[in-house]
Amino acid sequence: MKKPELLAPVGNMECLKAAIEGGCDAVYLGGHMFGARNYALNFSYEEIKEAIIYAHLYDVKVYVTTNTIVYEDEVDTFMSYVDYLVSCNVDALIMQDLGMIDLVHKTYPDLEIHASTQMHIHNLDGVIMAEKLGIKRVVLARETSIEEISSIKKKTNMAIEVFIHGALCVSYSGQCYMSTLIGNRSGNRGTCAQCCRQFYMLQDDKQIIDEGYLLSTKDLNILENIGDLIDAGVDSLKIEGRMKRKEYVYFVTSLYRYAIDNYISKGQVTIDENSIYELKKLFNRQFTKGFLFHEDNNNFINNYRPNHMGVKVGKVIFKDKKRIKILLDDDVQIGDGFRIIGKKDYGFNLNVFKIDKQIVKHASKGDVITLSIQDDVELGSEVLKTTDSKQLEILNNLINQKKRKILVDAKVILKRKQKPCIIIKCNQNTITYELDSELSLAKKHITTKEDVLKQLNKLGDTVYCYQNLELELDDNLFIPVQLINTLRRDGFKKLDFQRLQRKPLEKQTYQIVVPDFKVENKVSVLVNDLESYSENKINYDSLYVSPFLFKDISDNRKILKLPRVIHHYPSNLDYLMVGEIGGLNCKANVITDFSLNVVNSYAVALLHSLHVSKITLSYELNYQQIKMLIDRYHKRYHKHPNIEVIVQTYPEAIISKYNLYKKYHKQNLYLKDRFNNKYFLKDYGDYMLIYHYKPLILRDNYYNIGVNSVRYDLFSGKMKIQ
Repeated sequence: MKKPELLAPVGNMECLKAAIEGGCDAVYLGGHMFGARNYALNFSYEEIKEAIIYAHLYDVKVYVTTNTIVYEDEVDTFMSYVDYLVSCNVDALIMQDLGMIDLVHKTYPDLEIHASTQMHIHNLDGVIMAEKLGIKRVVLARETSIEEISSIKKKTNMAIEVFIHGALCVSYSGQCYMSTLIGNRSGNRGTCAQCCRQFYMLQDDKQIIDEGYLLSTKDLNILENIGDLIDAGVDSLKIEGRMKRKEYVYFVTSLYRYAIDNYISKGQVTIDENSIYELKKLFNRQFTKGFLFHEDNNNFINNYRPNHMGVKVGKVIFKDKKRIKILLDDDVQIGDGFRIIGKKDYGFNLNVFKIDKQIVKHASKGDVITLSIQDDVELGSEVLKTTDSKQLEILNNLINQKKRKILVDAKVILKRKQKPCIIIKCNQNTITYELDSELSLAKKHITTKEDVLKQLNKLGDTVYCYQNLELELDDNLFIPVQLINTLRRDGFKKLDFQRLQRKPLEKQTYQIVVPDFKVENKVSVLVNDLESYSENKINYDSLYVSPFLFKDISDNRKILKLPRVIHHYPSNLDYLMVGEIGGLNCKANVITDFSLNVVNSYAVALLHSLHVSKITLSYELNYQQIKMLIDRYHKRYHKHPNIEVIVQTYPEAIISKYNLYKKYHKQNLYLKDRFNNKYFLKDYGDYMLIYHYKPLILRDNYYNIGVNSVRYDLFSGKMKIQ
């Protein structure tokens, strides 16, 4: 049975050290640019270098997130950043942007690239296509089932990475445009505003059906099912949490380290209730096994609260105008974070409280504590602990002990008329280090074996621990303590240097062959229902039709628009529009949809080189960015691309496996936000679409800048050609 890699998130150096102490095999981190978690502290250039050195000394790999889409005017900066990461001996880059994947792979063919979950790879064809692009590992979409994962592992040689714990997106990752459409904060650019964590009302044509945090997912936790992923052959198990504190990173990592090792050695995983309780104290939005393990649709969302729930520690049993009394279900102490749940939540730090009129610093389960409070708290309110100061203190102590060590075998030779020598073996590395001096007989004080071992064992804050230490020591020698210390210190420095060496990556010149297309002024139309098709009789060159309507429309210009969540492809059509990279394997003439997130000329070139006949650009580009993309394409390749721009649509803000129609069994559903904006929903059974509340209508002349085709998306009763 192969032991999978345990991959931990780190948002800063403290978290890196905590993850390593927790037992991870690899970490992933981001710099200040091009990472999909822009609001984490992240790492400066110098910190990235320091982090890689620190991790490599512990035999821990470092993957850097460069997983945003990259605009045309950022490419040079992006590649300079990649050059720097290569010089730091990064183990892999986690990437999303198709163009940058191709550029990096052609520039550094031996640099390992991992396909980010932002690439929305959720099927076998997507994995096969990733392999063709030179990708070495795929982080599968979090919606991918355990059965699909197992099947993919059996049918490909690709390394597979799967999320096992932490926050979930309600949308398929890389396929959420809600934040960018509402506030120009793109999830594909690392600046997601977490619109899914906001308050919404659900209504149909007649009434409000429900309200709350209707899109806010619970947190993933598959501790009990870790064995299923190991049995499926998953190569890397990934914890989410680059914005979490070091104590969280340490505890979650150590918990999964225990679970993995337990399953490998004993064939089972036993997690006690106290561990889960401690985990909940650190952070939880309640837990789910996710669609990975077929979570019930109705048990996927925590619509009560979008942030940390904490744990229940008591209830309010008395109140007056100035104070309350709480009967405790658990121990508490000064510095704990509390939240009292009522008509209005009240959060605070526990600074002063009493038991029987006596000020105390801690209280136990069963005690009644009294505290002053300004807010109007209801009798019987539930009291939650959101921060446990004692827990944090204990975890910090464990992190600071630095118990994780690298085992070495060492031999020290101290003989008369020979140079003092230390030989150290560490895995595949062996070093020999000698001092340029000879030892002589003692005149007064004789150095004993115990004296030498005392100094050799002072490994201090190094990462090393002796597995075996052999000493060859002549009798009647005097050896200065400083000499022994220098031998030990400089010997291990030489070992550090050798262990940190990596073979330099060869840098090559980017080259690609692309076809040339005619300059044209064409129009495409996408219809979402039969009514919109009959309502809009206009001249168009291409008609994109979903599988649900394809047989009902007789038009020789029609092209089947495949869903962007798909597991089986048709084989009998000449033209297809595809919305995810697995569709690039289709043998038909392929047109790509907006959902491939094409935003630079390198992505256009790659797709054309793969025989894509027309490329729809992302929603996230403006007129000037599209002009720059086309101008630079012309300049670099001396060819003309075949590009389409959507100029009128209700943008698809979210595509989700979670389906409100399945939960409420109503028709014609809308979500309404706190500003009374209405987002209409569409049910596709296996997934749900959420459309933006207002149309996207672009009136610029895109033909003037080299766009070959513009597209109109039609919705019955909602949008006609404008």
